[in-house]
Amino acid sequence: MKPVEITRKTKETDIQLTLSAGTRKEDGVQPTIQLNTSLPFIDHMLHAFAFHGDWNLDISATGDIDVDPHHLIEDLGIVLGQALVQLQEQSGSITRYGSAIIPMDDALCEVVIDLCNRPYLVYKTHWPQPYIGSLDTALFREFFYAFAANARCNLHLHCRWGENSHHIIEALFKACGIAARTAAQPIAGNTPLSTKGSL
Repeated sequence: MKPVEITRKTKETDIQLTLSAGTRKEDGVQPTIQLNTSLPFIDHMLHAFAFHGDWNLDISATGDIDVDPHHLIEDLGIVLGQALVQLQEQSGSITRYGSAIIPMDDALCEVVIDLCNRPYLVYKTHWPQPYIGSLDTALFREFFYAFAANARCNLHLHCRWGENSHHIIEALFKACGIAARTAAQPIAGNTPLSTKGSL
């Protein structure tokens, strides 16, 4: 598949994103990841998403984070979701479903995804600490909501257990990267994986 390039520029944010599937499973090459979102912790989370999911991901982004990181984090979810849709359009028929359960020290988190063209988010988590550094943990729901809406996917995120907010969100990002990669895998034939005949 060819890399997908997405640009989003508003009065609040300016984002350039390139996404493609990695080839670690086929030839052992590690994914290429370059991230500069102006939010180091978000870079850390997106790196976890890409590395563990085997995605080549390049993001350059700025935003009005002096006002609130909300706009930038939400818009990053938008462009990542849009890129996933465009990759699907290149692939034809895809596996459609993906899931992962990831531990991170005390945290155990599960992500299940259906690339079904019907957006829906189920977000069941808790935050023992309401901030990670200066970042409000409430903003992560905004990211995943924007991602699900723009990837047009059914996305379930569930924290089964966790005592540390950093560990919880890192496990969720890792699991999401793996689940999305599994679901986006091409399959033989041109018929969508649906009893309706169309997603």
